[in-house]
Amino acid sequence: MPTPKIFACKQSQALAKDIAKAYGLPLGNIITSTYSDGEFQPSFEESVRGCRVFLIGSTHPSSDNLMELLLMCDAAKRASARHITAVIPYFGWARQDRKDKPRVPIAAKLIAKMLETAGATRIITMDLHADQIQGFFEKPVDHLYASTIFLPYLKSLKLDNLTIASPDMGGSKRAYAYSKALSSDVVICYKQREKANIISHMELIGDVKGKNVVLVDDMVDTAGTLTKAADLMIERGALSVRAICTHPIMSGSAFERLENSRLEALIVTDSIPLSQESPKLKILTCANLFADVMLSVHENESISSKFLM
Repeated sequence: MPTPKIFACKQSQALAKDIAKAYGLPLGNIITSTYSDGEFQPSFEESVRGCRVFLIGSTHPSSDNLMELLLMCDAAKRASARHITAVIPYFGWARQDRKDKPRVPIAAKLIAKMLETAGATRIITMDLHADQIQGFFEKPVDHLYASTIFLPYLKSLKLDNLTIASPDMGGSKRAYAYSKALSSDVVICYKQREKANIISHMELIGDVKGKNVVLVDDMVDTAGTLTKAADLMIERGALSVRAICTHPIMSGSAFERLENSRLEALIVTDSIPLSQESPKLKILTCANLFADVMLSVHENESISSKFLM
């Protein structure tokens, strides 16, 4: 079986280096040429003929990140790679997974078809915004759960009176899975939005008085929901509030909100590179998780243990 080759998109270089190191292989050589108008062209500087190629890149905005991954898939296909596995730690555009009003796109489905058309023969990703996105692909999708990273960390904190919380109704399934693993109670926030990223009203379902609360979500964007939920829980008598979010998008005033919030800590993975630091941020690497799964995929071994909540 030929040795696989690992390549990185520009936006995921740091994580890809850690994944390659954990896997035990060097990163492959790829050069990106850029035209004066912003158009760019990635080029593999080594042969990939007959190889399994792992292409690592999160697809968070700007859209150049997605475009780079698509171009790399196409280049690998045209260079006669045997298998092209797109390793997408954060699958962007996933919030558009259905028509929630008339005349809007289903972007997650579109991107799935684009990746397959570009040449991807397998997808490895982590904590999709909606599980059903796996069904948008006709190729195998390995959907990993960051709970395999977060749960050991939460257990190491040894928090008394632990309660798991979901910041919205849509995350209740995730919260219940964490609570089962930690033998804890669950509370849920019910929120109403004026429009995207703007919350008009939030209520708490459940009791947090005297509890150490951990909010669980798949991503943190503007941090509006998390910080508002943390304030509400402290007002209702919680001893402390922490949050674990797999993907730290951290756009707009997110860092400022985090600093001014009653959140004791925000624990995230390195699926997306962060633009700045914060003393309240704790980053756990997902490199070992992806390296283990990539090795198992290449050697045709089971990876079902990585799917467990």
